[in-house]
Amino acid sequence: MAPPAGETAAVAEAAAGGDGQQQQQRQAGGGFGQSITGIIRIAVFCYFASKFFSPKQKPVDPSQPPPHLMSNLFHKGEPLDMWFYLSENDKFNDFGNDGALVWHETNIPYAVWKPESTRTFSMKYYPSEALKNNGSLYAHVFFARSGFPIDPNDPEYQPLNCFGRTHPVATYLPKRKADKKKSLLGNPKDSAESSAQVETSQEVDGNDSELQDEGPAEWISYWKPNVTINLVDDFTRYPQHGVPPNIAPYIQVEPTTVNYYPIVFFNEFWLLRDKLIAINETVSELPLNIEVSPISMTKWQLFEQIEQSFQVHRSYGSMLDGESDELKRVFLEGNPYLLGVTMCVSMLHSVFDFLAFKNDIQFWNKNKSMEGLSAKSVVLNFICQFIIFLYLLDNDTSWMILASSGVGVCIEFWKIGKAMRIEVDRSGMIPRLRFHDRESYARNKTKEYDDMAIKFLSYVLLLLVAGFAIYSLAYERHKSWYSWILSSLTSCVYMFGFIMMCPQLFINYKLKSVAHLPWRQMTYKFLNTIIDDLFAFVIKMPMLHRLSVFRDDIIFLIYLYQRWVYPVDKTRVNEFGFGGEDDSADPKKITDQEDDKKTN
Repeated sequence: MAPPAGETAAVAEAAAGGDGQQQQQRQAGGGFGQSITGIIRIAVFCYFASKFFSPKQKPVDPSQPPPHLMSNLFHKGEPLDMWFYLSENDKFNDFGNDGALVWHETNIPYAVWKPESTRTFSMKYYPSEALKNNGSLYAHVFFARSGFPIDPNDPEYQPLNCFGRTHPVATYLPKRKADKKKSLLGNPKDSAESSAQVETSQEVDGNDSELQDEGPAEWISYWKPNVTINLVDDFTRYPQHGVPPNIAPYIQVEPTTVNYYPIVFFNEFWLLRDKLIAINETVSELPLNIEVSPISMTKWQLFEQIEQSFQVHRSYGSMLDGESDELKRVFLEGNPYLLGVTMCVSMLHSVFDFLAFKNDIQFWNKNKSMEGLSAKSVVLNFICQFIIFLYLLDNDTSWMILASSGVGVCIEFWKIGKAMRIEVDRSGMIPRLRFHDRESYARNKTKEYDDMAIKFLSYVLLLLVAGFAIYSLAYERHKSWYSWILSSLTSCVYMFGFIMMCPQLFINYKLKSVAHLPWRQMTYKFLNTIIDDLFAFVIKMPMLHRLSVFRDDIIFLIYLYQRWVYPVDKTRVNEFGFGGEDDSADPKKITDQEDDKKTN
């Protein structure tokens, strides 16, 4: 009989995501589409890499005998008997121990897609004291042709008729440590509640990014409640020294015939992190659901490629350790039609986001006049983006998200340079930046209306920020005072950021014109807002957060109303610094006007 081959557990999923549920919900819509795109990209790359960079086969020498091709020792549809043992040892030979035998099935057709090919069994397992104290437990699965024994001590035992594999049922993961967040006001009741929440989250989810502490991690054992055993439908004839590297670890070769046994695959693809059960002294019984079923070669390789894609994304920092489980949960719990719509909408969201970004850069790059535009809104947008960047940096976000946010901060600063005149003051010991209004902005009513709008809106915004900061300080937990300031400012940016668009509405109202606005960029952003509204119904989130998604719709509808009410003024300069009546003007006059605007 072929010796069982051990297999390491591949369920070390510990989620680390931002600052709680609200931040995950804000990123859920775009993150899903990005994850799907990344997985497909990596899978295609691995496929072509295996095709083009695999070792070249040597030309066949006619004088030499043909190479031996390994084939499957079992035939399609051949009935098999199965034995499922549980033992605390990774090697098993105690076949006479009826206490270790958990499940026995007979006449399972091999690689045949019939109802009798799938067998299930459920039981309650009572852990020993050794297992409760970080012990190990292994599942030993053996298959044999019907009527043949698996015990090597049996006189009728034949090694060519049976095979097996070993798999751990208990896996080890780092234990979550004390929550570094605390009530900054020293509320003992809040501390007790936070401890209870940490213990609850240890059993429910994998969000431990905020539960890191100094010192070595303590590892504890977790129970896998589901064990799925798949017999791979594979009858490929492989060269003796040419087995593909992604299949070689699973192949067990019989040394006398140099043929291989059927591949036994322990399928843990759908075993999510929050389904694992922590094993400790208080656990008296554990559920165990076992399934034996066939699996096609294509499906098996697809699972393997996706898992490799997850590992590649985690190694590059483009996927956190809990996002793979969240992606699988979408496929497990989501409606397939709704899932397809969500994928298409995510792709459209990415396209519109790119077009809005492209047109925004083009608008500010070609804009030569700030007449009718709010310069202070540009400065406030830069401050908001910078606050979000600091918040992501404080919460150990992946480097790809940090890089994206950092590029956004740089672009917002570049837009300040287009909206205002920046000078470097070297009169003191430390050089300082000085910002001056452009002449096209200061010489007309735009600056007056912009100052008036910012003055009144700042009172409202300061009251909201102060109120929310006091509420957060009293009822929420934070790592430090710096973290509280960043968290309060970031939450206000997400909740009240739409107020930053109100000064432009006020300027439009006073000037009775909207010809100066970048309508193409705003159209793409409005389409993205509609997509966000769809995600508000698709993704599970609190009602208040769902309602907050529709705040931008109100602003954009007001913009559309202003565009309808205010007629186009041909004498007003547009976003490129030209007016409608300039088409019939003298070319020399147009050139002189352009030179004057460039000097501004």
